[in-house]
Amino acid sequence: MISIAIVGNIASGKSTVENILRKNGYKVFDSDIIAHEVLDDFSEIIINAFREFDISENGKISRKKLGAVVFADKNLKEKLENIVHPEIKNRIKKIFEKNNSEKYVFVSIPLLFEVEWRNLFDKILFIYTDDEIRLNRLMQRNNYTKEEALARIKAQLPQEEKANASDFVIENNHNIDVLQKYIERFIIRLEDNGET
Repeated sequence: MISIAIVGNIASGKSTVENILRKNGYKVFDSDIIAHEVLDDFSEIIINAFREFDISENGKISRKKLGAVVFADKNLKEKLENIVHPEIKNRIKKIFEKNNSEKYVFVSIPLLFEVEWRNLFDKILFIYTDDEIRLNRLMQRNNYTKEEALARIKAQLPQEEKANASDFVIENNHNIDVLQKYIERFIIRLEDNGET
């Protein structure tokens, strides 16, 4: 089994790439979904660790409230990561164990470089989308103000740095048809050239 990380900075179109790969018959997992499950499973610990902040709604963690708290303070972001990251990493390893008969297993993991989990994967596929496009997408999709969107963009390492450290780069500055063609080319390169 070859494990491939799908990486892209916020609002680069990773979900679309995941869906196209799934339609092509590949096993694709999303670390955001895993992270949400971990947040739910560890909600008591997190609420307790952040008890001086209003991060819950109806007794459950509000991801929006928690996000506003941790993106405003680097130390609090680190505090949350120290609680959830070991478990997310653990669950990704379990995915590989369960799917080790597959030729390729993809995991979408936006913060691969920030959390320094490169050693978990054999290959890295980076989705590159211009900053201006991502900023507009974030403001429209998440209803963020420009300041909120920029805070999230700036919380991640620059795209160029990540693209240079990746095995494959797919550009996503156009429409879905163009993206589809790029992914088809990537699949041919992966399968035909026996990229391992």
